[in-house]
Amino acid sequence: MSQVIAMICLNCLSAGSQPSEVLVYVGTYTNKGSEGVYVYRLDSGTGGLKEVSKSPRLKDPSFVAIDPKGRCIYAVRESGPVGAVIALARNPATNELTILNEQPSGGQGPCYVTVDREGRFALAANYGSGSVALLPIADDGRLQPASSVIQHEGSSVNRSRQKGPHAHSIVLDPANRFAYAPDLGIDKIMIYRLDRAQGKLVPNDPPFAKCEPGSGPRHFTFHPDGKHAYVIEELSCTVTAFEYDAATGALKSLQKISTLPQDFKGNSTCAEIQVHPSGRFLYGSNRGHDSIAVFAIDAKTGGLRSLGFTPTQGKNPRNFAIDPSGTFLLAANQDGNSIVSFRINQETGELTPTGQVCQVSMPVCVKMVK
Repeated sequence: MSQVIAMICLNCLSAGSQPSEVLVYVGTYTNKGSEGVYVYRLDSGTGGLKEVSKSPRLKDPSFVAIDPKGRCIYAVRESGPVGAVIALARNPATNELTILNEQPSGGQGPCYVTVDREGRFALAANYGSGSVALLPIADDGRLQPASSVIQHEGSSVNRSRQKGPHAHSIVLDPANRFAYAPDLGIDKIMIYRLDRAQGKLVPNDPPFAKCEPGSGPRHFTFHPDGKHAYVIEELSCTVTAFEYDAATGALKSLQKISTLPQDFKGNSTCAEIQVHPSGRFLYGSNRGHDSIAVFAIDAKTGGLRSLGFTPTQGKNPRNFAIDPSGTFLLAANQDGNSIVSFRINQETGELTPTGQVCQVSMPVCVKMVK
């Protein structure tokens, strides 16, 4: 699998819009009719989506990330023999997108991209080659060549999925000091220090946190309290809760919990994980069971308690997003060709379908910005 990272430059993201407006960016696979990255506006009353614009025609711009300054977004798309980075400019008046430039992503098959909290660097996880990369962002929003590429090494017990490293995401801590890269192929969360002065990723001490053999760590997220973090494990369909040491970057495993009902007998894998803005609830997606697992978070210990499972009303919920107010969850059903809107109960964490369904071919990722 070869992918390209596409960057969409958004000069003055909220220009000409109301302060409360939430824009939704959707990355897609394009082999069944989609044309690229889609931009929607979220209806704050109904949870519905209205299309605003879309990118120029691109091949499989899948995973997306938003620049914290509101200038740019990034999207991975699957095409070409190696990963690359494409920059596109957005006209704030018309929402038209035009291509600016491109750079190699530092590996094969990138599946995840994020931006540091100062908007100075894009970080990519290359699933195919099992590597991670850091790409500086110029003042005009263009991406510069990768200044740091690190190759992971090793394997694990699942012979069909873990013959070699498969970096599946890379996430920065709240202080913008450490980068965490769950690697599905080696059952480790690699930990790096972000050297902003040199534009480098530097192996941390400790250099990684171990996950159980065969679990396949995929996506990683922090709790708003700055003391806890969580990883969703694709192959074992579990979530592991960690105690997070903000001073050293170390992770201490606290708990492992299943994302599936006890009586489930079919095949399923996990994908996305997110903490509610209130810090009270955690959500994870099941592909096969086709549901969102809902957990309560213990405010003192960071531990998890299962609250149930909500069907996503479509096949293969590859990704989902929670709006900044914590009111809605949008579930992207990749093989259901739909994005389904759910209202979040602020007291119980329960998800209730709003009846709003956006039809889009093979949605892979959903991101929101206010």
